[in-house]
Amino acid sequence: MTARRTLRSAAAMVVVAASVVLLGASATPPPIPDDPADPTRAAEYWLDGARIREAWQTTRGEGVTIAVIDTGIGKVPEVFGDAVVGGTDVSGAGTPDGRTPLGAIDGNHGSWVASLAAGRGAADGTGMIGVAPEADLLSISVGFGAAAAVPFTEQVAKGMRWAVDNGADIINLSFTTNTLDWDESWDDAFLYAFEHDVVVVVAAGNRGSGTNIIGAPATIPGVLTVGGVDQTGTASVEASTQGITIGISAPSEGLIGVSADGELARWRGTSGAAPIVAGVAALIRSAHPDIKAIDVINRIIKTAIPVPDAIKPQDPLYGYGLIDAAAAISADVAPVSVNPMGDLAEWIRFFRRADAEPEPEPVPTTTPVAVPPLPAADAPSEPGSPLLPSADSLRYGTLPLIALTVPGILIALGVTAAARRIRSARVPVRQIPDSEE
Repeated sequence: MTARRTLRSAAAMVVVAASVVLLGASATPPPIPDDPADPTRAAEYWLDGARIREAWQTTRGEGVTIAVIDTGIGKVPEVFGDAVVGGTDVSGAGTPDGRTPLGAIDGNHGSWVASLAAGRGAADGTGMIGVAPEADLLSISVGFGAAAAVPFTEQVAKGMRWAVDNGADIINLSFTTNTLDWDESWDDAFLYAFEHDVVVVVAAGNRGSGTNIIGAPATIPGVLTVGGVDQTGTASVEASTQGITIGISAPSEGLIGVSADGELARWRGTSGAAPIVAGVAALIRSAHPDIKAIDVINRIIKTAIPVPDAIKPQDPLYGYGLIDAAAAISADVAPVSVNPMGDLAEWIRFFRRADAEPEPEPVPTTTPVAVPPLPAADAPSEPGSPLLPSADSLRYGTLPLIALTVPGILIALGVTAAARRIRSARVPVRQIPDSEE
């Protein structure tokens, strides 16, 4: 168990002990200030739809830290107050505390995400409240595109490590690269988080912004990828996407969030579904202080609300089903020994060949045979004139030629003489007339 987990366990025991003193025999925490009739709270339909209000009867996320790697969490006292306990900037364009919104278009994104995960809400029970309103937040500001001087892959890798080193129990990543593969620098960064028992929650992406199929980091083995549904629990067309790595679904339409200037905004997308799930993960870790990250993920997917007609066990639109906060906290779920969403270390070993063992030396199957050396070559003969015959030319050229040519000439002469005699014998004797004598 890590030192971070030990401290959280101790904090949880102190909270329980205090509750016993204040409430007598009951260890149930006091009701959270919550007015369901408040228009803002009423707009947060997921508080009841995902049974978050019911989960609050057990825990509200105290002792757990959620790192939000995004465009920065704005300084809104009534929403974040003492929630943000640390931060940094990895973009090269923000402020050291990570609280300055980055990007003319995306500047409010980080604040929206953080308010869904752990917004405090007003003391009278009104206003925007997060899923885990007593969890702590870390703000790691990143810049997209021209909003940063540092390459995005480098920002994410650095932000992941900083979050782990500064006490994050959960890391929320509400962005996508729209590519299945990822930079190799992310291998070590995400593996670093998993090895330090951190839950990594990632948004699946949205078709409305051009993501037709999930991309990294949602494709990295071991992360909990979140798909989006509408108010009826149906997979969203524009505010979600699809892919075989989706593990769970949460509301992604009709969302609200607090902007960096404190104003309430309506938005949609799996960027909002992810922090809802991250908040539920915080509730689980608060209720079960010694639980491992892989068991947090397993509880979320094992207690998901089934979706009719969805592919079992894992649907490319819904994953294992719809998030159920109360069940994820209270259900009897056996611990697991491996991450149900995949093993990044094994993926690296297999695909990157990082740990490939050298091939063994071939074992000889036959005994080598000793071959005696060849005899030394004859000494070269003395060079002579090419116009005069040598011993070899006489032996192998001139003499054989004479032996064959002379008999041939004699035979030819004999045949010629015989032919002449035969022709002479065949010519008749000429008769000379008397008048010519």
